[in-house]
Amino acid sequence: MTARLAAASALVSLASAPALADEGMWTLDNFPAEKVKEDYGWAPDQAWLDKVQAGAVRLTGGCSASFVSSSGLILTNHHCIATCLYDNSNDQSDYLLNGFVADRRENELMCPGQQAEVVTKITDVTGDVKAAFAGLAGDALTKARDAKIAEIESANCTDKAKTRCQVVTLFGGGQYKLYQYRKYSDVRLAWAPEDRAATFGGDPDNFNFPRYSMDASFLRAYENGKPVSTPNHLRWNPRAPIDGEMTFVVGNPGSTSRLYTQSQLAFEREVRLPMILATYSELRGRLIRAMEESPEHEREGLDMLGGIENSLKVYIGRVKALNDPAFTAKLAEAEAALKAETAGNDEIGDPWADVEEAVDAYRALYYPSRFTSPTGTLYGYAQTLVYAAQEREKPNAERLRGFTESALPLTEKRLTDAKPVYPWLDEMTMSWSLSKAREYLGVDDEDSKLLLGKESPEQLAERLVNGTKLADPAVRKALWDGGLAAIEASEDPMIQYALKLAPRQRELDEQTNELYSGPLAAAGAKLADARFAAYGDSLYPDATFTLRISYGQVKGWTERGKEVPTTTTMGGTFERATGNAPFDLAPGFVKAKDQIDMDAVYDFVTTNDIIGGNSGSPVIDRNGTVIGAAFDGNINSLGGNYGYDGSINRTVVVSTEAVQEALEKIYPAPALVKELAAK
Repeated sequence: MTARLAAASALVSLASAPALADEGMWTLDNFPAEKVKEDYGWAPDQAWLDKVQAGAVRLTGGCSASFVSSSGLILTNHHCIATCLYDNSNDQSDYLLNGFVADRRENELMCPGQQAEVVTKITDVTGDVKAAFAGLAGDALTKARDAKIAEIESANCTDKAKTRCQVVTLFGGGQYKLYQYRKYSDVRLAWAPEDRAATFGGDPDNFNFPRYSMDASFLRAYENGKPVSTPNHLRWNPRAPIDGEMTFVVGNPGSTSRLYTQSQLAFEREVRLPMILATYSELRGRLIRAMEESPEHEREGLDMLGGIENSLKVYIGRVKALNDPAFTAKLAEAEAALKAETAGNDEIGDPWADVEEAVDAYRALYYPSRFTSPTGTLYGYAQTLVYAAQEREKPNAERLRGFTESALPLTEKRLTDAKPVYPWLDEMTMSWSLSKAREYLGVDDEDSKLLLGKESPEQLAERLVNGTKLADPAVRKALWDGGLAAIEASEDPMIQYALKLAPRQRELDEQTNELYSGPLAAAGAKLADARFAAYGDSLYPDATFTLRISYGQVKGWTERGKEVPTTTTMGGTFERATGNAPFDLAPGFVKAKDQIDMDAVYDFVTTNDIIGGNSGSPVIDRNGTVIGAAFDGNINSLGGNYGYDGSINRTVVVSTEAVQEALEKIYPAPALVKELAAK
């Protein structure tokens, strides 16, 4: 975000007050219908909201999606299923590079670790949760809170094969809502374009517009080996958008920090973000160098590289936003206004001071907490196995989040699903994280000594990665089933390493709960009370990767004095192409050039308020039909973690008209075309 554009932002509402037009990622049980009707002359009724809720899908890989047929067909983004393509590829079949079209359903590809979930009910459990920790503080507060949450989740989802329960914290601890899901644990890939079709323009075009990206794919949900019946799906509508028309995005935005206090924002700016930028930049360089060693490494590292580059751009945008004086001044003004509104309210007190004290304590804990858990797929398996075995020895109410009865099925699925592990990639990642731990903690730090002993990061990573057998899903499954006895008896070096680190990790977790998480939960409740007292309940909470709806319209914006168009066309792809990566045309586009409708709308922008996690969300028109899939934001939206400016923040969408062109002419899938057209 440029300083000039940030200076024009009017962001006071984002920290505290009622939302401006088009701002907000609203929970579906608190949709601002009156405000929407006031702004647009029309608002959806409850039946409309119920319909889109039933068709909206959360993918546990971190994306959103929607059912678009009666046979479990799911629309999402290509970048949301790239890992599925990657996991199914080998030297002979590179599905990530070449794309994939299942000529019949029995050939659809299993997606390891993926699960599709649909919200069936949202219940306010704030009173029950808050009562459980009333009068407590610190670690005792977090333990009591988590015990109550585990109890609520377990009691409301007894059929763990088909349902999942999740109690979600909203407004920093001001509200607690129980989300109940119908889950589908067998998710398969039906159609995906070539990687270059989806990533045309690569990192230079990422978070930019105009865009020419086929960032769309189709999955299918199965149960008992058969496609699931989804009569409440959303209707596919392969048409071009209309300038100015209303649009709704229904999905699961990952996380935002719009309700952060000034002390929390300072921690982001001074500690967390600079460390992430420095370390991720080095990881990107190490990975690029390693990928240049062979064609195999290039293929095997591509999925990780895309993720790193996307993350880096996001964090760079956040750093720019938090270092922009005009932007941060608006956030500071909003906090001052809220303090003034609630001054003298003894019941609320001064939660801002409590947050500041907690954040100051966390500054000493952050690096040890982050770096004492090394990065790597194989270490991640080992850590999960160790923690799961130890936690399952405890009563459900005393377990850590992620290992309660309601959470274990997904944890086990992610652990035991078969997927490839590339030793060179895991070794490189682990040695990088260990080297950064030594750098940030210091050679003489006790945690550095615990992590490394007498070995170098490279020596330790090589020994552990080459010595472990955890790449084999059968080995992981046996250790899972064997429980704590099997874990403690294991001679696997990665398991033994995870066992060695676990006590220190747990100690840091307890310290964090006592000094940071517990105080934040108590202060968050008070801050929420302050907001509600000052501005009523017409507020939206920070994003939590739970179902939300945003409203807006198809609309461009002004950038550096020039009007940015609302749409791009399929023909524009060929005009933008240079023949050099990342502006080299996908072979499928070259082959089908004479058949493609060059005037078909490819990508378009809307004013909808979204964030990471919304990727794959259906973009829905007033009639409730799907006209696109959200896949990005423009460069101005990168500050959207902290605030929204409707004059310049935009959602970037791949149109259903373009996807229909691809299904019919570029990557033909006649069975899907017929399925999508079915009434």
